[in-house]
Amino acid sequence: MKKKGNMIYVGFFFVLCLIPSVGMLLPQTQGSATENRKLAVWPQLRTEEGWNTDFLSEAGEYFQDHFGFRQQLVTANALINGKIFGVSTADGVIQGKNGWLYYKDSLSDYLGTEPMSERALFNVAHTLSMMQDYTEKSGAKFLFTIAPNKNTLYGENMPYYDSMIVSEDKNMDRIEAYLEKENVNYVNLKEILESSDEVLYHERDSHWNNKGAALAGDALMTALDKEHTDYTQESYEECVDFTGDLDEMLYPLALTEEKEIYYDKADVFAYVGEVESNFDPKITTVNPGSTGSLVMYRDSFGNAILPFFANSYANAYFSRGIPYQMTDLAEHQADTVIVERAERFLPEMAENPPQMEAPQLTVGAVMEPEMEENGRGTVTAEVQGDLVKVSGLVDEAILDTDSRIAIRRNGGDTFEAFPLTLGQEDGSSSDYGFLAYFAADSWIQDQEQIEVLIEKDGTWILVGTQSL
Repeated sequence: MKKKGNMIYVGFFFVLCLIPSVGMLLPQTQGSATENRKLAVWPQLRTEEGWNTDFLSEAGEYFQDHFGFRQQLVTANALINGKIFGVSTADGVIQGKNGWLYYKDSLSDYLGTEPMSERALFNVAHTLSMMQDYTEKSGAKFLFTIAPNKNTLYGENMPYYDSMIVSEDKNMDRIEAYLEKENVNYVNLKEILESSDEVLYHERDSHWNNKGAALAGDALMTALDKEHTDYTQESYEECVDFTGDLDEMLYPLALTEEKEIYYDKADVFAYVGEVESNFDPKITTVNPGSTGSLVMYRDSFGNAILPFFANSYANAYFSRGIPYQMTDLAEHQADTVIVERAERFLPEMAENPPQMEAPQLTVGAVMEPEMEENGRGTVTAEVQGDLVKVSGLVDEAILDTDSRIAIRRNGGDTFEAFPLTLGQEDGSSSDYGFLAYFAADSWIQDQEQIEVLIEKDGTWILVGTQSL
């Protein structure tokens, strides 16, 4: 009898082990969207380079992502840990208090553990200033804004992390002085959203709700003197039908719907072409009953805010593409350019300046100390379509926090380069990089003499030369 019982136990255990494998033969709900990542694909045994020596490990990764009933088991595990122990099982999600969820990528901002350097803050502000100059010379208005992280505005429901806060100084607060010094047109949405007594972000999503988006849109269009509907005066309906991105990541099959605001005023714009959602990388809208043409560079916070701008402009183009393509202004005949970036993405702005031809610069007399070729700077050139990208590093010891960088070509014209944070081959990065784009048809390969200039105390100094 005991032997029979052991056989039943072994058989039952064997069947349990087979369930995930057998389940792979059945249609399953895939979790790439809900987990905010790309699932592993079945590996090739033989590739163009020959036999795939990583086949077994890649097959194991595929099984981990696709075993039967995976979503159900992931959800069950998340519910046990979240509801009972108050912890998140999703790498990108923080389980907060009172049912709140937070995006983990915002944690370093919340704790103040990874502050941007003063040079990196300058890089972002000065790059925006150069974008603004380009925009205004094209006859258009320019405006920059930062969408605050949820835990910046509503940190009271963060878990035990409060005791780990290193600094209250946030990058978005610190950069404001640099934006003011560079005369960048800027709207501080943090102050505006904080002034409201209402909660304007979703509890289980990383973004603002429609009322928060309407308030942000109103502030931006007011700053632009753009005629628009003031939605604070519009009637609306509240429906409990919204599911948040963080909820989908953590509990893919046990979602909790929450309240969303829907304004009674009907949209009057139309999408151009097929649009799957407002998160599409490029969206164009038209509204014949309005005026003006907008180009808006935005991230996922632009999803909810998009309709408010689309209703107010005759033509609007919304792009999530990085780097920003400044040729969009001419292509869409823009009279307004808005750059919206989430707080957590500010460090990335220092790494990705827009793509546009370097503006010509008058520098006057240049100090030229003696140095070897490529003395205190490194420069490389790379063809990118109809442009040539010239980038490099300057020794941080000779740069001030707000030193501008320029490139003089062949002893003639001088052009200003974007200051940027430049990644290195060893995985590190330097905030003392620079980048400039030139028209490919003006570039003579192997005949270009590049001189790198920096500005200190109003004087331009030659710090490096290189033949390219």
